[in-house]
Amino acid sequence: MTQDANPRPEPVITPQMCEACAGVQQHWRRAKGHPELMQGTHRSVAHRHGSVTITKYRCERCGTVWEYENNKVNRQAGWSVLQK
Repeated sequence: MTQDANPRPEPVITPQMCEACAGVQQHWRRAKGHPELMQGTHRSVAHRHGSVTITKYRCERCGTVWEYENNKVNRQAGWSVLQK
């Protein structure tokens, strides 16, 4: 069995998160968000393998701020909590 060179970050779950936000699978490419995540701004970031898009979201129910990294090369990209 091999170890990942970059272990998956621990998910962030706060007491203020609504049930839907707490259920979002973090740090996993192609994971689904939930309907109350409202899309905000997006930006492109250059990586060695090419450009990726990072989009900011905010939950209308609990206010948690998320980013979604659309990176086809990194399996650990995806949803991550920015702030509460």
